[in-house]
Parts: sequence; structure tokens; C-alpha cells
Amino acid sequence: MMKRAVLAVLLAACTPKPADVRLTEDWPAHASTDYDMVTFNWTRTAVMRGQYQEVLDLAATFKSPEWRAAHAARDADHRGLTGEERDKRLAQAQAEMAGPYEVELMVTTWDRRENDLDRGKKSVWHVVLVDEAGREIEPLEIVKDKRPTFTVRSEFPALGDFAQPYIARFPRTPPILGPSVHSIRLRVSGERGGVEVAWNAPGA
Repeated sequence: MMKRAVLAVLLAACTPKPADVRLTEDWPAHASTDYDMVTFNWTRTAVMRGQYQEVLDLAATFKSPEWRAAHAARDADHRGLTGEERDKRLAQAQAEMAGPYEVELMVTTWDRRENDLDRGKKSVWHVVLVDEAGREIEPLEIVKDKRPTFTVRSEFPALGDFAQPYIARFPRTPPILGPSVHSIRLRVSGERGGVEVAWNAPGA
């Protein structure tokens, strides 16, 4: 048992952590070709534990301009798009960034009945983005990502075997990204506690 505990600590220490990210609205001059690394850097995880078991496991990927550009470039590669058609796909992704902020939430709960983020005000959980000034921003909606599991996992590798994926959409007013933004947070809380993840800019 002691050997297993030591091994777990060593593995955790060796696991790379996501890099700090640029929290701006700027569209990348060149879309990254390393989609997996971009997704890793824009994904944050947290676990809430109760007295006897894990209550909530959260992975959240913020769909930033950098992420959308990398995702569009990967999609273009998969579809074999070149030249003007590839440019159109990237332009489409850039246009989508003008809509609500989106975060892919991958949630596992010990009690499946508590995995109900799509129930709005009736949900067990309260989900908010927290901006640089500490203001809580309520979601416009949280809907289940109903695509097949293997499809979602190919896009978001952090999706666990028992996780339910959701798409959370937040208003763009007030804006949460900008050249002077150092950190944004996402908070999930309920009667039994809560978890919070943060995306930090370099030097924050």
C-alpha cells in the first residue's frame, strides 16, 4: 500500500502542467498545428472530495481564439482543405469567436443524479465564470454535448470514462478577455462544497 502511495505521488510530480495562456481576444496570426498541446494548455481540472468518496470531478476547456484556430486547422487537415477552402474554414472559426464564450465541461459525479448541469436553476450545481474584477458571470445556458463519446474524446482528451460532457455558454458582456487580463476562473459549487479552476496569463 505504501509503495502504491509513493508511486502515485511520483507520477503526479512527473505529470506536466498546462502552460499559462494569453487571455486576449486576439486571433492568432498562425494557427497552431499541435492541437493536442493547445487543448491541454486550455484545459483545467479539479476534484472535490467528500468524507468517504470523490463527489465531483471536473475538466474544463476554454474555447479561446487560440483553441478555435487550432481546432479549425485540425478540421481543415482532416478534411483535406487547402488554399481558399482552408482559409474559409479558419475565417468561420474566427467568426464563431464573436458569439458567446464557450467552455466544454466534462463532469463526473459519484451520484449520477447530481450530474445535472443542464437543468439550469434546478441543478444541484451553480456554475459561473469569474472575471478579473471578481464579478460572477452566469451562463446563458448549459447543454449536454450529445455527440458520441468517442467523437467528444477525440476533441477533448480529458473526457473521462464516466464523465458527462456539457457546453456552457457565457455572455460577452462584460468581456472577460483583454490585453490587461491576468486571470479568469470558473467556479462550480453546491450544498456540499465546490471547486474552482483558473486560467492565468504569463507572469500573473
